[in-house]
Amino acid sequence: MSVLKTVTGKRPKLIGTDLDGTIVAHYGFISERTKIAFAAANAAGVHIYFVTGRPIRWMKEIAENFNFGLGICGNGAMLYDFKSEKILEEWLFSATAQLETVKRLRELIPHVTFAVEVDQQFYREKKYVPRWDIGADNVGVEKIEELISKPALKMLARCAHGEFTSDQMLALASKALVGIATVTHSNSTDSLLEISADGVSKGATLAKMASRHGLTADDCVTFGDNPNDFSMLSWAGRSWAMADGHPDLMQHAKFQTDAHQEDGVAKVIERLLELPE
Repeated sequence: MSVLKTVTGKRPKLIGTDLDGTIVAHYGFISERTKIAFAAANAAGVHIYFVTGRPIRWMKEIAENFNFGLGICGNGAMLYDFKSEKILEEWLFSATAQLETVKRLRELIPHVTFAVEVDQQFYREKKYVPRWDIGADNVGVEKIEELISKPALKMLARCAHGEFTSDQMLALASKALVGIATVTHSNSTDSLLEISADGVSKGATLAKMASRHGLTADDCVTFGDNPNDFSMLSWAGRSWAMADGHPDLMQHAKFQTDAHQEDGVAKVIERLLELPE
């Protein structure tokens, strides 16, 4: 089915979109067509939420491209006004739950290493090799337990030698951490988990925001490309998976759009804005 044939119904009142791999290319580019489409939606009175696993220090790029909307960062753990650089609300991962998570994953996954986002800073174990934020913590600690004393935005767990894929790690950790934490990932080609407080997800926080606007899931549209988007793709009345995204996306999204390099999100938004209110 073509992208255009999936765009039916009424104009949405809220749009929630993932960033990387959805509207932001992996080398950081946001197309003019995408920026114009979101600006038109904002001008039409649609609430815009940029929903991402990113910490706030990575939101400067978004502020440079959009002067409207709010950020939901850390996979749902923070509501952030990137225009004024103000944290509006947080749903953090308790120190107790972090320690239990580390204990269980050390027993489950050989050679697992950890990093944590806390107080807007990135900390890691010496054996944790960052792919991003290189240089943010050049020292590191032997064991992440040495640093865990405060609630965190999220925890990262990586296989030191790539023993498992992110999908394999997710399957193992999801069972082990029921009732303790929410586990997801945003990169199938890596060996990396992103771990938040139990019950915290992109979908859960976006649903809170919609409710505050007096909206239901049927009023909302979402876009995403990876497992950390599953919750908001499942929740929204209409949702689109990126054609070049994770193979399990269509178990959660209602429709599919073109790859981000082909302005898949912009194409859908352009048609949504043609619909009656």
